[in-house]
Amino acid sequence: MGVDLGDIIPRRKVELVSLSNKKLAVDAYNTLYQFLAIIRGVGGEHLKDSSGRVTSHLSGLFYRNINLMELNIKLVYVFDGVPPELKTEEIQRRRKVREEAGRHYVEAVAAGDMTSARKYAEASTSLRNDMISDSKRLLDAMGIPWIDAPSEGEAQASVMASEGTVDGVASQDHDSLLFGAPLLVRNITISGRRRLPSKNIFIEVEPETISEAETLRDLQLTREQLVDLGILVGTDFNPDGFKGIGPARALKFLRASGSLEKIEPIREELAKINYPAIRELFLSPPADRGIKPVWKEYKADAVKAFLVDEHSFSAERVDAAAKRLAGVESAKNESLEKWFG
Repeated sequence: MGVDLGDIIPRRKVELVSLSNKKLAVDAYNTLYQFLAIIRGVGGEHLKDSSGRVTSHLSGLFYRNINLMELNIKLVYVFDGVPPELKTEEIQRRRKVREEAGRHYVEAVAAGDMTSARKYAEASTSLRNDMISDSKRLLDAMGIPWIDAPSEGEAQASVMASEGTVDGVASQDHDSLLFGAPLLVRNITISGRRRLPSKNIFIEVEPETISEAETLRDLQLTREQLVDLGILVGTDFNPDGFKGIGPARALKFLRASGSLEKIEPIREELAKINYPAIRELFLSPPADRGIKPVWKEYKADAVKAFLVDEHSFSAERVDAAAKRLAGVESAKNESLEKWFG
């Protein structure tokens, strides 16, 4: 779910090329769920290899990274660790939603309703341990670093950004801003028309950046107040938020009162949640400090063995992707030779 700050925060539409030479920490689970939800067949079925193993996430991971590596955008993937106890309610809610969607999917397929089948299939998406381990194997072969966070992946990514290890966080959620990331990049590599998961509609999307400093300045809030705004709207740690309060109304409350404790209309409901713990989780996120990711060479043979030999990918398409990267490296070397020659 993540916190939804709506349209109250300033965002800038950008071209992917403007992110060249940037280092970005990626919320791995957020990204893999996106691939598993979107990359499906007409009836909602996942892409699979000859052994029946799901490959939708691997397809998305491979081709998206190839596109970004061509632009010299360096990613480090951050995987979730042990979720905070405060997230228990949201995890249980998501599990129930997936289970119910799974039942509806079976019913829709039996009825021959492929439109509904796809919608329910996307909503029933789950990320298994074997999918995570396969994703890490592919990243290793591509020379892309990954790390396991002690808790929330987005919290770890945000700390790395705040330390200057990376330039920003790539995620669809706004939580990174609450965790202290100086820069959030959304819709990375997505442009043009995109089908919304679980809905039979298309929207126009472009990559965009959101600056924490610009957000705080425009909203006239401190970071602590931005966290309080998130709590009012609803986060993974208090998913229901406060009834009747969206981003715009939450902003008015905080500008007038300064903090959650001073907003009189919510005092009774506020007492029902552990808001000090939620606030502390965002302001002092559980994460490892001083991490130094290392980017390595793309191993064409290892990538091909994993994708083609193990998971039935097209050898021609995988080879073509490798040639694209080889062309980029060749161009870099030519530029260096001209400069130093």
